Amino acid sequence: MIGVAVLVVALSASAALHESLLGVFEAAKGVLVAHPVAGPVVFVVLAAVSAMLAFFSSAALVPAGVVTWGTWPTAALLGLGWLLGGLFAYGLARGFGRPLLAHLTSVDALAPYERRIGRGTPFGIIVLFQLALPSEVPGYVLGLVRYPVLKYVAALACVELPYAVATVWLGQEFVAREVLPILALVAVGAIVGAVAIRAFRRHLVTPEDAPASAHDTTPGGTRPDHGRAASS
Repeated sequence: MIGVAVLVVALSASAALHESLLGVFEAAKGVLVAHPVAGPVVFVVLAAVSAMLAFFSSAALVPAGVVTWGTWPTAALLGLGWLLGGLFAYGLARGFGRPLLAHLTSVDALAPYERRIGRGTPFGIIVLFQLALPSEVPGYVLGLVRYPVLKYVAALACVELPYAVATVWLGQEFVAREVLPILALVAVGAIVGAVAIRAFRRHLVTPEDAPASAHDTTPGGTRPDHGRAASS
């Protein structure tokens, strides 16, 4: 979300580009208003897909949603989509395992987390996991280790719903071309992300990992050939 916020600041700084994008959003509003059922459904589906695939983002749709439905309905649709996407990622991993995930993501990148997280991992650590990494990673990992589904959904909601509200608020401020609030959100998001990553990595390190952790760069001191840097 921080990267999206930085991009929004850059776009907001150009009056001509901002006006052009507002025209695009108004055109999208016309389409969405003309399809009062299909419009929200497509919005939720795209949000769900963005929660499953790292290379896809639904953030560009948010300002169009704000212009069409307002802040809170858009936040509800976005949050619903992210929850469904996370749950679907979990279900795919739990039901079909690595053979299917190999077509969606790097299973080697999931391995360090899979070795450190299991069915009995405390709920607070799972919330940190969800905060510290892109949303599709916890969904896949927790599905693979068969983490209790209700606890996963609760952790997912604790993170994704506030993020949905923040993302829609960001879209609202972009539409209004309010740069300072966007900068404040970037700062808060960076702090929250950094704290979550640090805390999550600290909890993943076990006593036997301590001597190796000074040399390894992947979470929990695992070998770097399987790791991927966490990002928010």
